[in-house]
Amino acid sequence: MSKGIVVIGATFVDIKGYPEGKYVPAGRNAGTVCEVHGGVSRNVVEDIANVELRPTFVSVVDNSGISTDVINKLNRHKVDTSYIRRTEDGLGTWLAVFSHNGDVVASISKRPDLSEISTILKEQGDEIIADADAVTVDIDMESYILKQILDLAEKYHKQVYAVVSNMSIAMERRYLMKRTACLVCNAQEAGLLFSDDYEKLSPEELAPIIGRKVKSAQYPRMVVTMGEQGAVYAEIDGSFGICPPINVAVVDTTGAGDAFFSGVTIGLTYGKTLGEACHIGARLASSVISTTDNVCPRFMPEEFELKVDRF
Repeated sequence: MSKGIVVIGATFVDIKGYPEGKYVPAGRNAGTVCEVHGGVSRNVVEDIANVELRPTFVSVVDNSGISTDVINKLNRHKVDTSYIRRTEDGLGTWLAVFSHNGDVVASISKRPDLSEISTILKEQGDEIIADADAVTVDIDMESYILKQILDLAEKYHKQVYAVVSNMSIAMERRYLMKRTACLVCNAQEAGLLFSDDYEKLSPEELAPIIGRKVKSAQYPRMVVTMGEQGAVYAEIDGSFGICPPINVAVVDTTGAGDAFFSGVTIGLTYGKTLGEACHIGARLASSVISTTDNVCPRFMPEEFELKVDRF
């Protein structure tokens, strides 16, 4: 039986603070504080499940009640959680403060211990990857775990799609990034990777540059997100393109990059071109940033429908 898209990575709890008015960095800002389930990989698996696909999540959590809540919610979304294990330090924490525009202005992250994922892969990796439609990873994970995943994927001829959350760490894994089918990052991260500054460029200016860089570096595919400007993409043969944004009212920008990556993964896994996959990603991201579930959105609006033709 197919395990759908297999997502491998960390689970976090996000503690998010929203000011009532304009955020004052040195001031005492009145507002709202809440806790929501987070983490790049956990967000990605939920986003994939929200379009009525049945993904599998390989992760670790701790023994707390919130970890139980995480698993129960994923089960309700019909995610296969049978490969999630509990360890003492398995749950990460992300503390973030937002501006009145929905952008992160300050954050601190406590990373979890993911070593148990290596054990899961040693014991059950063959059965997990053999029946996967594709695999997604956070390229910031420990390199020995990434190598396990990539070795298993190559053994069973599965595509691996990678997202970046910390390019400083990811740059130490360049040789592993070249083994992925597609790498997704933002413009600042792409600048770090290629030792350049892309943040002031337009999509029309950046796209041909990324096309040349990807061809030279021999990355199979790469997508660079540009916030409200959309995204650009390129393939190993030097071809490139632009994905325009979908303009919506912004409530909370966190999770938008994860949702975009989820859409790209869905599209590429089920036969879409890279440009088409980016358009799916843009639609998914727009649904996340415009969600108005009080101040802690992490669900797909009922009115949003996304159909993916797998065949």
